[in-house]
Amino acid sequence: MIATYHWDDWALADLVAAKGATRVSLVVPARNEAATVGDVVTRVRDALMETVSLLDEIVVIDSDSTDQTYAVAEDAGAVVHRSADIRPDLGSHPGKGEAMWKSQFVTTGDVVVFMDADLLDWDTHFVPGLLGPLLTDPAPQLVKGFYERPFGDDPASAFEGGRVTELVARPLVAVLFPELAGLIQPLAGEWAIRRELFGSLAIPTGYAVELAALVDTVRTHGQAALAQVDLGRRAHRHQALRDLGGMSTQILAAALDRAGLERSDTGVVLRQFHPEGERVEAVEMMVPTLERPPAEELR
Repeated sequence: MIATYHWDDWALADLVAAKGATRVSLVVPARNEAATVGDVVTRVRDALMETVSLLDEIVVIDSDSTDQTYAVAEDAGAVVHRSADIRPDLGSHPGKGEAMWKSQFVTTGDVVVFMDADLLDWDTHFVPGLLGPLLTDPAPQLVKGFYERPFGDDPASAFEGGRVTELVARPLVAVLFPELAGLIQPLAGEWAIRRELFGSLAIPTGYAVELAALVDTVRTHGQAALAQVDLGRRAHRHQALRDLGGMSTQILAAALDRAGLERSDTGVVLRQFHPEGERVEAVEMMVPTLERPPAEELR
């Protein structure tokens, strides 16, 4: 049974008191999110750094953006690093997981909270909600958020926004990792983890980072190391269906690896079919499946 909470189970003042000398970092991985990253940083900074001292730092990791993500995040008050510039001796790879893995070398928090940069319908209670179990109980090591995630404006679509979750991640969990079946949104981008645990995990460079972290945490620390928190409602921009193919491929590769099946450790070719006039053309895309080693091995 995975411990489940609601974001308002803790008063903000109580969390600040429970925090004590614990350092907390908020990490926002971002790629071409100039339209939204400034609002994310500004609102969290105002509510949780300037009004109360729940966060010690807000760090944006810019993953090869070609827009003004870096400048917008910096102007909003975040410490911003380009992923490629962090530990250049280790090389650089595209992907969300790479940005999150690299964040370990430029943050100082004993606890790290991750938030996506493309949030549209959300509130700052996401952060204290995720921190609640970690600051008040020594048992949880990794906390996942879950929320209504609408697809469009129809109220009936409150949980229709997670297409990769429902079509890929949840079936994989049911077949291969039933110990995670109680997680409502295993791929949620809003989660928190103790630094010591994160540093011990191998991290896929792409979109499989969330599922991989869950599987590896339960294997090493048991189900009691997980908790989840209802954060209410969240919305972001939805990707085109074909664009989700690469994400799904990375999640499948990480899951199969952890199930003991051999796979390419660098990448696989995904063939999709696109209409071209009256014909259908095959389009091939190389999907990277590289994983970074535990950061604790590289310090």
